[in-house]
Amino acid sequence: MVTRKPVRWSGSDAALKAVQVAFDVEEAVMDAVRTAAFDNHLSTSDQIRHILKLAVSKRPKRPRLTVSLTAQDYEILGERYDLPPEDRLAIKERVTQELVRFATPAKPGR
Repeated sequence: MVTRKPVRWSGSDAALKAVQVAFDVEEAVMDAVRTAAFDNHLSTSDQIRHILKLAVSKRPKRPRLTVSLTAQDYEILGERYDLPPEDRLAIKERVTQELVRFATPAKPGR
């Protein structure tokens, strides 16, 4: 039996053939690449592609931060925010608010 993929998936063929490569380098090299990526508003992956003079996608990327949270982390955050640990969406919203507060400098007189 031959399984055919949906037509809407055909655009992902190139991505499926790509292979992620990890480089074991000194901390100074990682810092230099990360700093350049930050300064150039690029992901570290795009910065490496830029350094290697490879094509970088012009498609805008959704700016986001990621973190891996364990069940224990949800327990801790649920307790902190007075939410049930199963309400992961509400916890995510509260974490987002906390990150925004972290990034927003306090104004004098507030």
